[in-house]
Amino acid sequence: MFSRTLDLTGRKLKLIPGDVCNQTDLEELWLDDNQINEIPEGLTQLIRLKRFSLYKNNLKAIPESFFSLRELESINFSVNSLSSIPESVGNLSHLQILDLNHNALTEIPKSVGRLKNLRFLYLAGNGFQTLPQTLENLKKLIYLNISHGKLEVLPRCIAGMTDLIELRIYKNNIASIADWIGKLHTLKEIHAMNNQIATLPTSIGNLKSLRKLMLENNRLESLPGNIGDLDSLTDLDLRGNRLTSLPETIGNLKSLRFLDLRDNRLKSLPTGIQNLTHLEKLDVRLNKGIIIPKWLQGLKDRGCTIFY
Repeated sequence: MFSRTLDLTGRKLKLIPGDVCNQTDLEELWLDDNQINEIPEGLTQLIRLKRFSLYKNNLKAIPESFFSLRELESINFSVNSLSSIPESVGNLSHLQILDLNHNALTEIPKSVGRLKNLRFLYLAGNGFQTLPQTLENLKKLIYLNISHGKLEVLPRCIAGMTDLIELRIYKNNIASIADWIGKLHTLKEIHAMNNQIATLPTSIGNLKSLRKLMLENNRLESLPGNIGDLDSLTDLDLRGNRLTSLPETIGNLKSLRFLDLRDNRLKSLPTGIQNLTHLEKLDVRLNKGIIIPKWLQGLKDRGCTIFY
């Protein structure tokens, strides 16, 4: 019986074997961790192909014809040397996963905005300074990773991704989180570590589904008072910022389990922290001269680990 999956991972291949193009019933083709530097035109014969992975190869270009494979649902071109993507990528109406992590891309085709069924988009480790506004049409996108890049401003197109659950923007040069972030009501995780973020908008309090807010190594000097409105928040990482105080409303984060305040400029803690009944770990190390309040003992007695 013919297998509809072909796995040629780690075979030290420099070319895709010619006979692969004749296996026209293939639905999955895995070519990861080889030395392949081109996609042959004959691959367009695999008209039933749904999942294609060429992770960690030497690919520098993708032929236009590749995107005539209209049944594709998942593509992985991560860890290659791609400097551009053909506009014809927008033809893949069934595509749900597009992984372009760690290439040499500086822009993404506007046609990606036509991928109406796209759910996961990986763009980390490239040279993007912005993203095309057409990406606002990705209404089914639930995961976006544009970390390890050159962004200075959070791309406005993200505001249209109304089903977004996880946003990864760490290791860029982003200076602020735009006010429109508050419109993304389905967001559960924001990973924005290692940027230049100096302020958070008050609209952050609208993210009622948010569970993780990771802001380590930014330039925050204060937090908006309505951060206490984040009823679902379980993890708040503020390590390595410039905070001199915290709003008393932080005590309203009834679901909070982990609070990292290391390496800031805090001299005291708001009494509201003692109301965090689900808190499992509080870290206040590396705050010079901070006064450790006696009421922290109550948190310890409830089983919370406290580092200071």
